Amino acid sequence: MRFRHADGTTVHLSYGTNVHDADDLDDVVALLDRYATPVRERLGADRLGLGLWLPEPAATALAQDPSGVDRLRAELTARDLEVVTLNGFPYRHFHAPVVKRDVYLPDWSHPARLDYTRDLSAVLSRLLPDDAVRGSVSTLPLGWRAFWSPAHRERALAHFDELGRELTALARTYGRPVRVGFEPEPGCVVEGADEVAAHLSGLDPDAFGVCFDTCHLAVAFEEPKDALTTWAGAGLPVVKVQASCALHADDPSDPATAAALASFVEPRFLHQTREAVPGAGRVGCDDLDEALRPGTLPGRGPWRVHFHVPLHAAPAQPLRSTRPVLESALSALFAGECALTDHVEVETYTWSVLPPEQRPDGPDGLVAGIAAELDWARRHLAGIGLKEVSG
Repeated sequence: MRFRHADGTTVHLSYGTNVHDADDLDDVVALLDRYATPVRERLGADRLGLGLWLPEPAATALAQDPSGVDRLRAELTARDLEVVTLNGFPYRHFHAPVVKRDVYLPDWSHPARLDYTRDLSAVLSRLLPDDAVRGSVSTLPLGWRAFWSPAHRERALAHFDELGRELTALARTYGRPVRVGFEPEPGCVVEGADEVAAHLSGLDPDAFGVCFDTCHLAVAFEEPKDALTTWAGAGLPVVKVQASCALHADDPSDPATAAALASFVEPRFLHQTREAVPGAGRVGCDDLDEALRPGTLPGRGPWRVHFHVPLHAAPAQPLRSTRPVLESALSALFAGECALTDHVEVETYTWSVLPPEQRPDGPDGLVAGIAAELDWARRHLAGIGLKEVSG
């Protein structure tokens, strides 16, 4: 789906396909029929955007086989689907029984991360619709903090230099840029807005910027306008926004609240938890089960949990979602005279690990849930002044 901002910018709305398990090109084409096309039809949209996730083996194969990219582009076009953005954060095995910290490997100090992002950028350059202005690839914010050292940083900076040259060359070849956006996340080297500025300022803004995940920002208890001001001051554009909501608990010391939070403990993904302690700033744990152990966190202030919950459906009380942060972020990005980004990706990848009573009932239930999220996003974008356009 596409929208027009008052300044003339075309804003592309998509959903992230990392919610689906796909290992190769055939799997990707299959998900177009099983999920993406039914979502588009349910929405009555003439075109639907996908924030496509290509695991490393698929990305490598496509980068080495232009005919495969041409096939994928044709398959997308035939189904009235488009891809202007790729999710390059998970490297592979994102649907393994246990992912946790493995999602941060390889980090940006490792040449494999460079190779993967290079391949994604090359593939996207060929996948872009003819009328798209640019593409974007989201990636991890350097790496997990415990794995990082000054030597890691030096290797990462060298990789950024190399990738920047290749992105410039791709833009010359294809006539349109692909920008890479680093996605701040709790527990990583780059978590808050100030860390974005400290670690990433000075990079070429024509090639690099920020992937603004609104769940992650909410977990950090940061305000969207403040973050955008900090990033702009560091010369870093928002190349993409991932529209997402975190869990919010007003009173984690309440037994009913603790029980509700415990229902979100699960073995696959990491659910970083942060508490805003009155008068003492922010403290946290790397995972929700750890946070729930008595005495680990003070329990004197609200908690926010890195668990992507559906945009349109609030969790059962006494929990809430951080949808107000998402709404504030979208207003800050689009309610002004100029659009601050043109790629919006709904990224709720956790449908399969929600508490059992909240999970979708089979593939058709997942299609309905994704469509409901996109419909919420569509209506909210229209409500802040963007006009949906056809084509």
